[in-house]
Amino acid sequence: MAAPLFLLAPPRSYTSLVNAMLGQHPQAFGLPELCLFNVEKLIDLWRGSQQGEVAENGSMVRHGLIRALAEIYCGEQSSATSNMALRWCCAREQWTTAQVFQEIVAQLDPLVAVEKSPSYTMSVLRMQAMYRAFPDARFLHLVRHPVAQAKSVMAINDGAFTIKVNAFEIGEDYAMLEPQIAWHDINLNILDFLDEVPASQQLRMRGEDIMADPRRHLAEIARWAGLRDDEVAVDDMMHPERSPFACFGPINALFGNDPNFLAGPAFRPHKPKVPSLEAPVPWRNDGKGLYPEVKALAREFGYA
Repeated sequence: MAAPLFLLAPPRSYTSLVNAMLGQHPQAFGLPELCLFNVEKLIDLWRGSQQGEVAENGSMVRHGLIRALAEIYCGEQSSATSNMALRWCCAREQWTTAQVFQEIVAQLDPLVAVEKSPSYTMSVLRMQAMYRAFPDARFLHLVRHPVAQAKSVMAINDGAFTIKVNAFEIGEDYAMLEPQIAWHDINLNILDFLDEVPASQQLRMRGEDIMADPRRHLAEIARWAGLRDDEVAVDDMMHPERSPFACFGPINALFGNDPNFLAGPAFRPHKPKVPSLEAPVPWRNDGKGLYPEVKALAREFGYA
């Protein structure tokens, strides 16, 4: 059975686009966000985890799984096939989420399943559960400059993600959202987890590099993953909009990915601007910049 490829990154780190691009490789299948390893049993996606993390997102957290099952087992995503997917889940509600994911991977074999759920990176335990389920899995650590990533996070729902991960700066007489804390802590989670993974099964790549020279870097990822890196395969990966999940789904399973990506999934060649690590950050009004530990980690990732 072909081992899956997981993208590990904080949200707003090019994961939706890169996942869809890799998923268009002739030997791969790009999945939407399944969020399975957020909980232990499949039924927990419906009733919420003990911490209430899944319940906070309501039904949206299940849309990716429903769309994936509809596409894989029925060949299309409609209200009717989504209802079939719900029945599939009901019949397996006591399965562990590892068993569910293994069933999906087996159904896709020999294609390599490619998945990214940024919520996995919020906990080392979730990533360890992925590794236990798939000891031969490959893990692509996708990084983005902390200023660009944090600015993008703050533009979505007034920075709601930073609240979810308790990314607050607390002073004597103030408290403020500080997204660079989330960037730092989530990337540390990933690094801590990858310490357990053999070097041959992990790869780090900057999202900006992929955007600037996609053909070169997509071919590099394909070679590392044991996939073809010929021109035809790279041509296919240049069209993420062809993914069956690169659009909004049926009314009972609309999402399963970043809505911004779903609204405009085509790749647009560009060279992202890489901000200075020393300048004041745009989400603060006090003229302060990145924390020293954030700058140090960014430099470790190759940002100047």
